[in-house]
Amino acid sequence: MSLSLQQFTTESRNKASENIDTLSTLDMLTIINNEDKKVALAISTILPQIAQAVDAIKQALDNGGRLIYCGAGTSGRLGILDASECPPTFGSPEEQVIGLIAGGKSAILKAVENAEDNTQAGKEDLQKIQMNSNDILVGIAASGRTPYVIGAMQYAQQLGCTVISLCCNQNSEMAKIADIALDIIVGAEVVTGSSRMKAGSAQKMVLNMLTTGAMIKSGKVFGNLMVDVQATNAKLIERQKKIIMEATDCSREKAEQALMDSGNHCKTAIVMILTGVDVQQAKHNLQKNKGFIRQCI
Repeated sequence: MSLSLQQFTTESRNKASENIDTLSTLDMLTIINNEDKKVALAISTILPQIAQAVDAIKQALDNGGRLIYCGAGTSGRLGILDASECPPTFGSPEEQVIGLIAGGKSAILKAVENAEDNTQAGKEDLQKIQMNSNDILVGIAASGRTPYVIGAMQYAQQLGCTVISLCCNQNSEMAKIADIALDIIVGAEVVTGSSRMKAGSAQKMVLNMLTTGAMIKSGKVFGNLMVDVQATNAKLIERQKKIIMEATDCSREKAEQALMDSGNHCKTAIVMILTGVDVQQAKHNLQKNKGFIRQCI
């Protein structure tokens, strides 16, 4: 397949790093750091579009749908990373946020040659997880032209799903397909074409925003406390206690007792302490208010 890379900003040469191989280690790292500083600024220019995407994701989750990430290489791995961190952080069901990567699970650790060029595979991977119209898809690719991702996006649209693109080049093929286009123009990479650098950082930051924003709007956060955190190890059990103490301004002993009485359910313990109700009433109030602590108090 003939493909010209000249049209892609992510493939252009960065003048600031043209002689980076001749520099001292400190000067080399300074250039990398200066380029990385541009990432957050680039993201700030598309905050309205990101907000639109967060609201669309929240709506899909409210309707019983799933957030599905689809990417290849670094982009696919970043989607899988973000999806895998949602259950322990927000107590969300494991199947609610899903990451798909071209080449399947083996591609997470090792590149699978030509997997990203298979348009049909994108569609087939969505069929395997029985994608339906309630779901929402985020296609991720720095270039904005990855066939695997485009195949998935086109199939998702055929089903009537909302489709979001996350790219680092303007006027990309993916953006033209998407209902919501998130184009983060971070410019040329320090190492030409190595889009795991600034482009990868930009994608990671936006994916954090998408899930964190949707989870906050779903009642998974109280103030800035992750009140639905799953206590799967000793550190997280201690974090639960700390969260309860900070949310209620209670003693450690009271937090420990409430956490034990609630069956290690952080939200229930907080509602018990703040409203003075028992476990069953606290759980009822949370269910009635769709998990939002503020509505319970």
